[in-house]
Amino acid sequence: MDGEPNAMRRKLLVGGAVAGAAFAGAAAAAPTPDGRSDTEPRQLDGKAMPEPSPDQSAGPIKPGRGSMLQGKVAVVTGSARGIGRAIAVEYAANGADVVCLDICGFVSTASNAKPATPGDLEETVRQVKAYGRKGEAIKADIRDIAALRRIADDVDRRYGKIDIVVADAAIQRWVPLLEMTDADWRDVIDNNLNGTANTIRAFAPKMVARKKGRIIVLSSMQGLHGTKDASSYSASKWGIIGLMKSAAMELGEHNITVNALLPGLVDTALTRYEKRFSESVGEEGQKIADPTPQQAWDIRAPTVPLKVGWLQPDDISPAAVFLASDAAAQVTGAEYQVTGGDSAKDV
Repeated sequence: MDGEPNAMRRKLLVGGAVAGAAFAGAAAAAPTPDGRSDTEPRQLDGKAMPEPSPDQSAGPIKPGRGSMLQGKVAVVTGSARGIGRAIAVEYAANGADVVCLDICGFVSTASNAKPATPGDLEETVRQVKAYGRKGEAIKADIRDIAALRRIADDVDRRYGKIDIVVADAAIQRWVPLLEMTDADWRDVIDNNLNGTANTIRAFAPKMVARKKGRIIVLSSMQGLHGTKDASSYSASKWGIIGLMKSAAMELGEHNITVNALLPGLVDTALTRYEKRFSESVGEEGQKIADPTPQQAWDIRAPTVPLKVGWLQPDDISPAAVFLASDAAAQVTGAEYQVTGGDSAKDV
């Protein structure tokens, strides 16, 4: 069956080429009848070129194909606030139904951020529903793989499928390596790296059964370089990149893509505290014990190509939409850096 659409497409392309020869100019610039941009038959010495099946291709050109998620079902962890919320809401704005997961409470002493609340998660769901899509809140700890597997079974049964999974949930700890407690190291790795692996292991089997899916994990620019006083966070985010690339290799045969988003410094509850501000100032060679947000912005912004001190969660979410869309059919094992240009400074 896969060969029939391709054969028809080749016939249409041949017909389009003949018509183009007759009319020249404007007609030659028009797209082919199936929306493809090329106007020549796909042949080599008269032999047809092999083509991917429709499920393996981004498909013909059409408006908005990198942002169309109509009819998709997405699961987003860490979606009570911040980048997770932005991705969940952006998915809904582009047509997806969204299941929002978050622990909604205390994770560990190894977190500088104030815990999210059930009310935060309900606000995410409210914003999802405001776009006319289905949305629901599920309280879950990504360190508990048995719970995630139960959730995957339930969501798959009720929605009939799971198209997209985003693993965003994370904690961050700023303390020198030699001053860390066991929890400062262990809990960050367990939540960020093991929790991301648990999310993939729990939900990917549902995609394997359907031979289609999109998995997006959240790493960080701190996963590409060392980070003074945040070694457990940096190590966890490095590990997520290795996990992503390995999963992409294993799941590709099932037509499942796995990619990572690497945000730069983003203004979220994970980063909005005095210690992070002083560290960001220190990264620019200045020492200020308790910089105000404005001071931190003014010191950092000139060093970033797009002249921003930090990004907003809504700056990250559009890239997650593209990676979840059919337009990203041939994108897997990739790192997408969204940094305002800060990544241009890295080797």
